[in-house]
Amino acid sequence: MIFGRRPFLGALGSLPLLGRAGLAAPRRRDVISELGVRTLINAAGTYTMLTASLMPDEVMEAMREASKHYVDLTEMQDAVGRRIAGLLGCEAAMVTSGAAGALTVGTAACVTGKDPDKIRRIPDLTGMKSEVIIQKSHRYGYDHAVRAVGIRMVEVETAADFERAVNEKTAMALFFNDADPRGQIKIEQFVALCRKHGIPSFNDAAADVPPVENLSKYTKMGFDLVTFSGGKGICGPQSAGLLLGRKDLIEAARLNTSPYSDSIARGMKVNKEEMAGMLVALELYLRKDHAAEAREWDRRVEIISREAKKVKSVTADVRLPPIANHTPHLRILWDQTVVKITPPEVMKQLREGRPSIEACPMTNKEALVVTVWMMQKGDAEIVGRRVREILSRAAA
Repeated sequence: MIFGRRPFLGALGSLPLLGRAGLAAPRRRDVISELGVRTLINAAGTYTMLTASLMPDEVMEAMREASKHYVDLTEMQDAVGRRIAGLLGCEAAMVTSGAAGALTVGTAACVTGKDPDKIRRIPDLTGMKSEVIIQKSHRYGYDHAVRAVGIRMVEVETAADFERAVNEKTAMALFFNDADPRGQIKIEQFVALCRKHGIPSFNDAAADVPPVENLSKYTKMGFDLVTFSGGKGICGPQSAGLLLGRKDLIEAARLNTSPYSDSIARGMKVNKEEMAGMLVALELYLRKDHAAEAREWDRRVEIISREAKKVKSVTADVRLPPIANHTPHLRILWDQTVVKITPPEVMKQLREGRPSIEACPMTNKEALVVTVWMMQKGDAEIVGRRVREILSRAAA
């Protein structure tokens, strides 16, 4: 049966949710509560498992507005990439599906360039460049995103090793930024070696803001590609990241991913909402008063530390990781013959309490570790009180 427009509109008038003013306002839903999923206070940090950071209202509004319109996705990525490159002073940029997605499409770009046949063929690299040089001390849990392209990792330890490893199969050299202190080839020498041999250099700096200056530092240093996570310190969409660098490599990276169907990263989609949200998050981050934010972190650390030290034998200190997650990490320690509970047991009780509190995974048998940069207003007071209560019971 085909219904005409007028009878349909007439029928709408009889629905209970419709009045003379139109549809009633929709009920605001809390889907997380409906599903019975546990929410928590984040005293751990920007861990993916804990959904990393929370997006500011301005980011959510940008994504909501973008969701109301159809656009040409390539044109959107062009425009967002130009804006980001202009903000950060790099040659080109794109929004990726997280930093791991950037590792995949960036590696693919170094292997295929803009050759459509090569783009279609990977991860079959027969007759193509197929090796990535990496320091042995820089191997880590995310290099699977690089290996997914089909390449073979070639491990080196010294500059001499690096030079011997270079050959016609070398596609690029990968540097894990947080591992710089552990490697024998330091960051500036690494870039120089890549330049000397004409090899693209790729720096994974995913978790390395703050400080804000890092967003421009590594491309200016000479890296051909650099990636940052969008959903960590920048507080953009958790599913987004940034790939910055040489224009030709960014263009090639884009050809290796969505919306192009026959590509290695077709499934690593980034839609207009993530692109808009990532751009606005970056703009907000660049404008933020970082000194004021650091003072607020210090205030939260002091609140938690003061509460914990009300329990006998408890001491506390602050560690600042030098590169990744460069924010205050509060270490709470105690004499476990006086306060008869271990830090992992305190961590477990914090998680199982209400509200649930996640402490930092860096917690070990010696110290309970918490971070404060992902906390919301009032969280520090709750965390401090709960830590004091748990330790007090164990000291009774």
